[in-house]
Amino acid sequence: MNVQVSTAHRFVFDPAPQPTLPVRGTDLLFPIHRIYCVGRNYAEHAIEMGHDPNREPPFFFQKNPDTIVPDGGTFPYPSATKDVHHEMEMVVAIGKDGIDIPLDKALDHVFGYAVGLDMTRRDLQGEAKKLGRPWEVGKAFEASAPCGEIVRASEIGHPAKGAVWLDVNGVRKQTGDLDQLIWKVPEMISYLSGLFELKAGDLIYSGTPAGVNAVKSGDTMVGGVDGVGTITIKVG
Repeated sequence: MNVQVSTAHRFVFDPAPQPTLPVRGTDLLFPIHRIYCVGRNYAEHAIEMGHDPNREPPFFFQKNPDTIVPDGGTFPYPSATKDVHHEMEMVVAIGKDGIDIPLDKALDHVFGYAVGLDMTRRDLQGEAKKLGRPWEVGKAFEASAPCGEIVRASEIGHPAKGAVWLDVNGVRKQTGDLDQLIWKVPEMISYLSGLFELKAGDLIYSGTPAGVNAVKSGDTMVGGVDGVGTITIKVG
């Protein structure tokens, strides 16, 4: 007699659920593998953060997949900070594995796009910068990566122009355009794939335009990327 034992019995506790995002117009879910974020990818944002806006090699930091908050959700004001900033971004959803991806093949690896927020404990990030330490305490905390539904590239193509904007309580705070990206989507994919093996399920937050600012409990953030979609997140 063959006896089948559930693999669940091999875990010392139940595994965490797989983080996912909905795919617009379908009942499919996009399983999230890793979240990469591109730092200072708009010149005006680099200036407002006190850095040289000239084209330097891109750099990346990560957030954990379970930091996703879906559209319409609540971002709980985090602990250990008094200065949490919004950063509105277009998100690139990778649909095919790759390493050392050639520039002219980079867009072949894109499944679709979404709109997201890179929420930042700015005071903790600033302390880490001064001490030359990693940014995780300022960037990779719980619920720090709100993201809307993914729209397939097969439907909208690969946006290279379009307004990127964010309102807080109905007041415009951030505005920019995808054509202002210092490192364009194919370039960031190609460069990143030389540092990591990109996997289907990876998300790349592509950078934020100028106007980042603090939020407080009770605020409502509504942002979007023209041609991609919008997101609404309440600060809890």
